[in-house]
Amino acid sequence: MANTRSAEKAARQAEKHRARNVALRSRMRTAVRNVTAALLAGNKEAAKTSYNKAVPVIDSLVGKQIIHRNKAARHKSRLAARIRAMQ
Repeated sequence: MANTRSAEKAARQAEKHRARNVALRSRMRTAVRNVTAALLAGNKEAAKTSYNKAVPVIDSLVGKQIIHRNKAARHKSRLAARIRAMQ
């Protein structure tokens, strides 16, 4: 347990930040999952649409320093490559 008032405040803030980060990461995973589901269904137009919705979600997490920029680039690149590979 925290020993000082400042440590108690830091613990409260950390809990708030953690809850927010969990929600944002979940939003990103859902967006990626939507693209993957459209890919598995074989619907290229739906995959493109969901990809275009997922990219700003992924990029916003980079701006908030929740995920690393290389991880975001990797996700976007792999999804785009799978969309391009579809017939």
